[in-house]
Amino acid sequence: MNVEQQREYMQLCHAMQTGVAMKQGMGGNESTPKHLRVGINTAMADHNALARLLISKGVITSDEYAEALIAGMREEVRLYERELTEKIGHFIRLG
Repeated sequence: MNVEQQREYMQLCHAMQTGVAMKQGMGGNESTPKHLRVGINTAMADHNALARLLISKGVITSDEYAEALIAGMREEVRLYERELTEKIGHFIRLG
């Protein structure tokens, strides 16, 4: 991942984290410590294994992987923006 891709990805991650914090503040119940830790650890291990396999077999390049990560995080931010906008009643822009 090049520097510009890292910067954009981190900005998107921060925006998504803001959405999570807003939902928690609104009484969301999907963020208990055990629920989050198990989900995060499983997703990280699964994702890492699949990405390494695809890159090592030449199915995707590191640059394609970076672009896919950014696109996925953009969509995650949009989902939080949409859900929070509906709950609050006015447009929410994260990040």
